[in-house]
Amino acid sequence: MWTQRLIFLELLLVFSSEGAFYGYYLGRCQFNSPDSNDVVLVEQLYFNKILLGQYNSTLGKVVAFIEKAEAYADMLNKMPRFQAHQIWKINRCKTGAQLANENLPAAVEPYVWLRSVKAEYSQHQQKLVCSAYDFYPKKIRVTWLKDGKNITSGVTSTDELPNGHWLYQIHSYLEFTPKPGEKIACMVDHASLKEPKLYDLEPEPDSGKHKMVVGSAGLLLGLLFSVMGFIFFKKKSIAERVRVPTSEEIPENNP
Repeated sequence: MWTQRLIFLELLLVFSSEGAFYGYYLGRCQFNSPDSNDVVLVEQLYFNKILLGQYNSTLGKVVAFIEKAEAYADMLNKMPRFQAHQIWKINRCKTGAQLANENLPAAVEPYVWLRSVKAEYSQHQQKLVCSAYDFYPKKIRVTWLKDGKNITSGVTSTDELPNGHWLYQIHSYLEFTPKPGEKIACMVDHASLKEPKLYDLEPEPDSGKHKMVVGSAGLLLGLLFSVMGFIFFKKKSIAERVRVPTSEEIPENNP
């Protein structure tokens, strides 16, 4: 460890110029499989945004990226102590990957919302948004279909955006000029789904038919109120003609 620190300090002195120095080390463990058998340890050393050298456990050695760092890379690759330390770090990577796989949430199916929005400043008449919310893992694929065929023209999408708690969201937009009878669908492909899932756009009711339905309903409602008013008026008229005598109008029967 001390040897590595001294080498790093020496590199800073060799490649430094007047002013502040900016050097940093970046190490990461990469893995894809659930059993963590494909763990790769990658370590990189930078100075003033220049990559000096990199260690990759797949290669099992340090590779210099500039000529002045080649001697230091060769020296590290010939050091048994350095190689043993790298093996120890690779084993730590495997342990950490297994813990991560055990504690990370299982695949979460996205909630998808397909809707039409106002197409502002666009040559097209309609704009659709297909939004996928609260899914995990991050990788997802959202595409558009017109009459069952994939379309890319007029399509824009956001990146996967973090929701928090390891969940993500994404939004895909389609601008197009609708034609009678065509079917538009949004297709979502994600690890939580056994197969890609289709979400069809519900056709909007025809405006002419909609106005006709509303007008007919209004006419029927008006007719109903007219009939009820007529019945009420008739009952009131009959009640006024049939007058019930009061007690003062009842003649007394004299014995």
